[in-house]
Amino acid sequence: MNAMAALKQYQTVNTQAQAVDASPHRLIQMLMEGGLTRIAQARGAMERQQTAMKGELIGKAIGIIGGLREGLNLEQGGEVAANLDRLYEYMANRLLEANVQNDMAPLDEVAGLLRNVKSGWDVIGQ
Repeated sequence: MNAMAALKQYQTVNTQAQAVDASPHRLIQMLMEGGLTRIAQARGAMERQQTAMKGELIGKAIGIIGGLREGLNLEQGGEVAANLDRLYEYMANRLLEANVQNDMAPLDEVAGLLRNVKSGWDVIGQ
């Protein structure tokens, strides 16, 4: 096993261990962190013209955004949940555009939006 494969395996095991012990609040933070990581990785793949990798990473980011969206309780969350639902839908659409058009601007936009949501979520936990 090469060093990169070993590192990736360690990261997977570490993430799984954190998820087992995490509170629901922490799980959402982990999803947001994962989304930001995948977007940054997709941006790097786009810069290196690694089309297949870019598509895979954007697909993972869209899946994470979908997970955040599915976690919303639209009945109890009221206007805040409804607004987040629309924002997450917008983010997923922009990521799709970034992939199809091979454009970094939507990646940067979605990363900024997700960072803003995450910063609010992080404050809630404190």
